[in-house]
Amino acid sequence: MKWFVGLGNPGKAYEQTRHNIGFMVIDELASKWNIKVTQTKCKSLIGEGMINGQKVALIKPMTYMNLSGEAVRAFMDYYKADLSNATIIYDDLDTETGKLRLRYKGSAGGHNGIKSLIQHLNTQQFNRIRMGVSRPEPGYDIADYVLSKFPKAEKDVVRQMIELACDAVEFSIKAPFEETMAKFNG
Repeated sequence: MKWFVGLGNPGKAYEQTRHNIGFMVIDELASKWNIKVTQTKCKSLIGEGMINGQKVALIKPMTYMNLSGEAVRAFMDYYKADLSNATIIYDDLDTETGKLRLRYKGSAGGHNGIKSLIQHLNTQQFNRIRMGVSRPEPGYDIADYVLSKFPKAEKDVVRQMIELACDAVEFSIKAPFEETMAKFNG
């Protein structure tokens, strides 16, 4: 089973914020694939289906960003899921809005959701799709920035980035992640 985790925060107040770009990708995949992400299990909302002959799971942790590792660990333990079949999708301040950066290992880079994953998985090695949200202007509080909505001027570029991330996920179902990185990085 290939499984895809979009990081974000539950609740209406966080919808459409930069920090919830992972949830937005999962929602878009669920819509495209006609998978309902409604099972409440493993501290997450989960949806399962078959895509291109491959079983897939779409996961939205409901633990809040800083505890995302708890939900991912619970999913792995319950499903006996192999981490090499996972892809984590999340916001990245160090990537320009509209750009993707795919990696298969690395540090948390200050991202609390990834810090939690590394802590609960005891490894920095897992597939990632980092969604660019750019850095705020100097002096702007990072927490306020990532919890704010994208401005209207960025709506189109964010929409295209979400679609590109969905394309990368779809490609990764049938190809090794290294091939996916080669095709979609940039």
